[in-house]
Amino acid sequence: MRTTGCCLVTSLLSALPVMAQDWPQWRGPARDGVVAAAVTPEAWPEAWERQWASEVGEGYSSPVVVGDHAYTFSRQDPLEVVTAIALVDGTVSWQQIYQAPFEQNSYALAVAKGPYATPLVANGRIYTVGVTGIVSAWPVEGGPPLWQRNFTHLFDTTDLFCGTAASPLLVDDLLVVQVGSDLDGGVVLGLDIADGSERWRLAGPAPGYASPFVVSTGGADHLVVLTQETIDGLDPRTGVPRWSIPFPDEWFENIVTPVWTGTELIMSGTRAGTHAYTLSEADGEWSWAERWANPDVTLYMSTPVLGDGLLYGLSSKRAGQFVAIDAGSGEVTWSSEGREGRHAAALLTDEHLLLLTDEAQLLVVERGGTTFRIARSYSVADSQTWSVPVVLPDGLLLRDETHLLKLTAE
Repeated sequence: MRTTGCCLVTSLLSALPVMAQDWPQWRGPARDGVVAAAVTPEAWPEAWERQWASEVGEGYSSPVVVGDHAYTFSRQDPLEVVTAIALVDGTVSWQQIYQAPFEQNSYALAVAKGPYATPLVANGRIYTVGVTGIVSAWPVEGGPPLWQRNFTHLFDTTDLFCGTAASPLLVDDLLVVQVGSDLDGGVVLGLDIADGSERWRLAGPAPGYASPFVVSTGGADHLVVLTQETIDGLDPRTGVPRWSIPFPDEWFENIVTPVWTGTELIMSGTRAGTHAYTLSEADGEWSWAERWANPDVTLYMSTPVLGDGLLYGLSSKRAGQFVAIDAGSGEVTWSSEGREGRHAAALLTDEHLLLLTDEAQLLVVERGGTTFRIARSYSVADSQTWSVPVVLPDGLLLRDETHLLKLTAE
């Protein structure tokens, strides 16, 4: 069995025990895109067939799975919709809706109106963060929200480009959320999971589209959040800033969630290139230093995964180019020829890298080595796929433009 190095990221989930197939939040149990060996096929099939399709509405939020149900967060304009779907046959067990109207910026009309943030399931609740900043806690068995906080008043929704996109994070008894817009700045909040009351708040620049996560280094936990100007490290229990790395993007497109290797924090942008930073503490003060930079690898919308000492992702160069770069040096180990697509969701299994492109192509790629090698390639949907898929013991769960799909091996 390979070691991935990804488990060094600490999510601090104070949730119920996670079953092998559970995928309860953005990028999985540890927020790192690593698929458990227990659910990975012993051999990838020749082809997939569709077991069921359930219409849920538009959006880019990824599905999550706990127990025998999948949960989706979507839009049936002007409503935001939370849906519980039985994995066995795709039937809707329950659905809850609420009003979330907003006006879309004219430059974003080709983009779905969200939501973007992936739900979090923990402690018998589903936490959602809507595109206009409505944060809700829902009981997993269905019914009205246990609590709901509306932060729409914090930013202008009459000309919204993409709005709030960061997926919620559970840190002990706090729900960490980040809301805001490109023009009005942003707020990071620590909410009490019991009733949604604020325990702390930090205002700052407009938020990025990445999701927060927690890393442990130097004997301390650091909440890492992304804005359109910086990568920031906060005390996750108080929101007090510890360090801030300048990472401006003039087009408001800080999208990639950074990756922690255990010694470096790696961040990439389509104009900034890819950079690795170290964190250190002296006399109670935290500082950062750049370890390496590679301006030729420019990850745009696709968050990479870490394994084999390599960072695997999709660079925006050459109209979409898959790359593996050495996490210790930033040097390119291998790359594909290009024209792979605008986006690819990346997952890591024991032996393979899974890449789902926006054009619904699922690639099973061999890990390690010095050459990009595809073991299997599938067409898995009839419309675009922008969300992270879920590998199940008996198949594959993914979301296209308006449906949740379950595929099984032919």
